[in-house]
Amino acid sequence: MEISFKNKVALVTGGSSGIGRATAIAFAKKGAKVVVVDWIENNETVNLIKELGSEAIFIKCDVSKMSDVKMMVEKAIIEFGRLDYAFNNAGIEGIQANTWDCTEENWDKTINVDLKGIWLCMKYEIPEMIKQGKGVIVNCASVAGLIGFAGLPAYVASKHGVVGLTKTAALECAKLGIRVNAVCPGVIQTPMIDRLTHKEKENIEQFKDLEPVGRFGLPEEIANAVIWMCSDEASYVTGHAMAVDGGFVAK
Repeated sequence: MEISFKNKVALVTGGSSGIGRATAIAFAKKGAKVVVVDWIENNETVNLIKELGSEAIFIKCDVSKMSDVKMMVEKAIIEFGRLDYAFNNAGIEGIQANTWDCTEENWDKTINVDLKGIWLCMKYEIPEMIKQGKGVIVNCASVAGLIGFAGLPAYVASKHGVVGLTKTAALECAKLGIRVNAVCPGVIQTPMIDRLTHKEKENIEQFKDLEPVGRFGLPEEIANAVIWMCSDEASYVTGHAMAVDGGFVAK
């Protein structure tokens, strides 16, 4: 069955690059009007979507701030009148350090963006979807939300939190016509992995070795999973944390 999101509205946080950009474009290709959100003004994704002949707007928003997130959802509704899909993807990796060397500043910043940000997004997205009687939310966690990952304690804790929060919201929304799931990407070729590896060959190879298939995933491969989760083909799927990786979790 061909997936179509014609006359639907999708919101994507962290939409200026990487997985967010790929997913925003994927929504547009399926006919959705797209709200692209990021914390720095950047219209590149919106322009790419418009080149496809689809509608899109950009909203600047810091997902760790309640007032920003409230404004984000309000603007989306004012512009397009509804909210059918939300991909809560904005996140940071924080500073690499062992648990005992992690600073309070790094802990707070990472948790505020990666976990509090997801909660705030759902806090304001879900009521709009309740009004419609239908909606789908996909939160971006990580394989680091399913297993441990040395040197990133705040990131790992936040992503485990996203998985738990997703399952809780899914139970709360199950009879309200709203599905809530999480996608847990493995090592994906994005600006984040470039920062973690510093683009150094030895570091890149170490990260590749984590994936049994021997390569990084592509943002488009995660976008495909998100699109499926939002589609009617996944109508019986809620409360799941789907690992999308090259065997990382199985390994």
